[in-house]
Amino acid sequence: MKYLHTMVRVTDVEASLHFWRDALGLEVQSRRDIEAGRFTLIFLAAPGDSQAQIELTYNWPDADGRAEVYTGGRNFGHVAYAVDDIHAACQRLMAAGVTINRPPRDGRMAFVRSPDGISVELLQAGGALAPAEPWISMPNVGNW
Repeated sequence: MKYLHTMVRVTDVEASLHFWRDALGLEVQSRRDIEAGRFTLIFLAAPGDSQAQIELTYNWPDADGRAEVYTGGRNFGHVAYAVDDIHAACQRLMAAGVTINRPPRDGRMAFVRSPDGISVELLQAGGALAPAEPWISMPNVGNW
């Protein structure tokens, strides 16, 4: 048995790519627009780690222009990525307009959310970094 990917449904392809690709730094592995099924699949992975992928699924609006509404539940949990420098990763995300829900005050762990409310945990690879500002003073925002 081999782990393949985690699928999450998204409501806006461009906003999702801005988060997952541009802000978080994942690389698009493939994209398929399936006309017959009226959906788009986009597979992304961390640079150098194409084995663990996330699949973004966008279901196109129906003929009347109505899009499906998704409700998220805490039962899903989160996806997690190890990063080389958690402070730099959070700074890059903030510069891209992403809210840091749980800042890396401990130099080890942070949480953010995608435009569709998917919780993403960032963990410092190796040992924790020394606690630093602005993270030490930054409060939690919302939930993760």
